[in-house]
Amino acid sequence: MEGAWVHRILWGVAAMAAVAVLVGLVVGVVVPAVSEGPARSPEECEPRDTRVSAPYAVTGYWVIPRADPCVTRRMVEAVHQIGGDTLITFGPRFDAGEPDPGFADCVVDGRPCAEVPGKRVRHVYTYTTSEEFGPGLLRCQGLDRRVEAGERVFYRVSLAASCDDPVHDLVLISTDGDGLGNLMSEAAAYGMKVFPGLPAASQEPGKTWEPDHDHTDALTAFTGRVLADYRARFGGSAAFAGVYQSFELAMRDRAPNDPIIELYAAQHATVAATLPGRTILVSPYIDARRGRGFPPEQAGDGLADLARTRAGAPMAVAVQDGRGTGKVPVHGPHERDAKVEPRLVPVVGDISNAQAYYGATRDYIAAAARRVPPGVELWVNIEGFEPSPVDGECGRVDPLPLRGRTTKSRLDRQVMAAGTHAQKIISYGWEPFFTCQARYDTPSLADDIASGWQEPIVVSAVRKDMNGQAGILVEGHNLRGGTLRFEPEGVTVEQGWYGRGRLESAWVPYTPGAPFTAITATNGAGESSTTPYVMPQ
Repeated sequence: MEGAWVHRILWGVAAMAAVAVLVGLVVGVVVPAVSEGPARSPEECEPRDTRVSAPYAVTGYWVIPRADPCVTRRMVEAVHQIGGDTLITFGPRFDAGEPDPGFADCVVDGRPCAEVPGKRVRHVYTYTTSEEFGPGLLRCQGLDRRVEAGERVFYRVSLAASCDDPVHDLVLISTDGDGLGNLMSEAAAYGMKVFPGLPAASQEPGKTWEPDHDHTDALTAFTGRVLADYRARFGGSAAFAGVYQSFELAMRDRAPNDPIIELYAAQHATVAATLPGRTILVSPYIDARRGRGFPPEQAGDGLADLARTRAGAPMAVAVQDGRGTGKVPVHGPHERDAKVEPRLVPVVGDISNAQAYYGATRDYIAAAARRVPPGVELWVNIEGFEPSPVDGECGRVDPLPLRGRTTKSRLDRQVMAAGTHAQKIISYGWEPFFTCQARYDTPSLADDIASGWQEPIVVSAVRKDMNGQAGILVEGHNLRGGTLRFEPEGVTVEQGWYGRGRLESAWVPYTPGAPFTAITATNGAGESSTTPYVMPQ
């Protein structure tokens, strides 16, 4: 998955664009893009359609908050129609560098907002977002301010312990509107959950993968102010599920005094104190590349290190599966010595899976599942893109690195690789990867999901006796009715039993004999798996 810095740039590009392409969807139909002109009021928006017409196995997506409530409604509706019930946003960077030129329009009493008469300003932080805050954010009368300048709103916030202190650290906030408030309102109307991103830490100069701990105290103070505002504005909303930790880290064994773990501990303690009972969502990445990554057995240690930062708050760890960036393959056990997929060749070379990687996604998820403590849920974040685009394919063209659009069958394989361990499957990211079109008259990935959502996905297969008879029990999605076909034997067997829990289950009386057996499910609707599930003997 991409870092928060990429998503912040994406948001900035989207916010400044004259037209934002948001593909709403009706099953099997490409819906025209939505123009994003001057902001409208919710009363001007088209009525909501709250039907879930194509429930897919992925139920959460990263989205970009929009200042226009009608654009937000169309986006939320599109996610909801394919079974999405969770929306996640990246937190903007709590930037310790020099303010960008856009903050020059922030003026208080004829002076730049960074200047406060009678006070010494020690440091000025900036924060570019798409949300408007309530009056509780402004604590120091005369010093803390809300400033309107053209189409933007600015806030000046002091982080001093006392308004009377002679020395102040300031945060200058710039926003184009209340995108987060719009998102929360629409999510509530659709019965969905939202995880707003925590303010992302400043990065260590020259080591952007680490936080700059010179500014951690200021970050945690600002985080507390933001979360207190969320508590006041969204505390009564069923849509407010918790917050997302925007600073990424690898889910591997961490060294003592690891700087990212220290950041997590500080910021998560603030979350637990300010929003008791709300969930902290983190999405660590895994990297299976030989020479650059780490073996699967480290994933369990990494999860345990993460869990220790939650300060008693509920936590969901959504492991990035790594397929979109090419850091981890999703092959089955029979493909260890096969060549890597063509889309992965630019990342690791034209070699075998075993030569390129320590293991596959399923190996890392299984290792993590063995170390999940009480109070923590294991989710999987399947990366909904390709490492690079090919000719004629839409995707992300700005900023770098370029990414390509993937296919619904590839997503199915990622869901398969998550196995039975994932309590929830989410995906990065809705825009542009699920909404882009190669041409105006071709379907988006979201449209392909809408037309193929009934295709079965088998995520597990084991030998199991039932009523004294040997057979195979499979688990997955959309399995009800129909048959299971076994290759290489070429045998098709009708289901003898079906059950439904967190996943669907189906059993057939059959004993395969091959070292590896490929299982294809065909359900009662006549839909078949896009990719067989391979079970070792």
